[in-house]
Amino acid sequence: MKNKTFQTILPDFVKSLQEKGRSPSTVLAYRADVEQLIDFAVKRQKPSPEMLIPQDITNFRDFLMSQKYTAKTVSRKLNAIKTFYRWLKDEKHITRDPSKDIEHPKIEASMPKFLNELEYRALRDVVRDDLRITAIVELILQTGMRISEIANLKMHNIKSDKIIIEKHATQPKRNVSYNESARNAVEDYLTIRPKADSEYVFISKTGNPLAVRNIRAAIDKYMQKAGVPQYSVNDIRSTFIVENLKRGVDLVTVSQSVGHKRLSTTERYLELADIKESGKSQDLAEL
Repeated sequence: MKNKTFQTILPDFVKSLQEKGRSPSTVLAYRADVEQLIDFAVKRQKPSPEMLIPQDITNFRDFLMSQKYTAKTVSRKLNAIKTFYRWLKDEKHITRDPSKDIEHPKIEASMPKFLNELEYRALRDVVRDDLRITAIVELILQTGMRISEIANLKMHNIKSDKIIIEKHATQPKRNVSYNESARNAVEDYLTIRPKADSEYVFISKTGNPLAVRNIRAAIDKYMQKAGVPQYSVNDIRSTFIVENLKRGVDLVTVSQSVGHKRLSTTERYLELADIKESGKSQDLAEL
């Protein structure tokens, strides 16, 4: 089984991820990350996984950093590479794992960013003719859902007054409030959603689930148009948290809604909201 090239092995790896029940967005992301390593290796005349040594993986990590990827993104890509190489070893394609001891780049803790009211209104203005992205923006702004949760949202998860976030990775199942602004935006999108049998809410023109990277790229484009290029889709989620804390919503209510494992994670946002302590309301705000 030795001497197989990356290209001949990759489809089997992707199939193994699918058989393990990984979400379509995760499978797509892992495939893209491994393909990036393959491109790096092939250009250095190393077309087979067993040809790589630890220094090659280190060089790949450092190459990504030199291309201005954030430390968090590089760390995520390394996780995909390590998963790939563990699978290669388990399947007896290799005898040693060159990625095993490669250190992740240090991720500096930084305060989250959030859009003020004028900024998120500007974003709303530029996306209003794109009903799919409008629905995505409103869902994150009104519920605080993660981008991965948006990508994995299924039709049966949407109820009249709540959205059910299915258990995923280490995150338990939870319900989030589904207010009128979010509901109207989603219903408008569903009128133009491509006719497909897919159970996923957000799909492409061909009926495939919309990948996280495509959602991120689309919103980044609209952030540019709105004149707020310093923000990303993750900052819309932070905006939900900050705005609710500002409007007197109880810290625990906000924390449970966004799925923070620790209350201390949500407490960090009190400083951003410029308030000393949590409010008492258990009703989430409609932005």
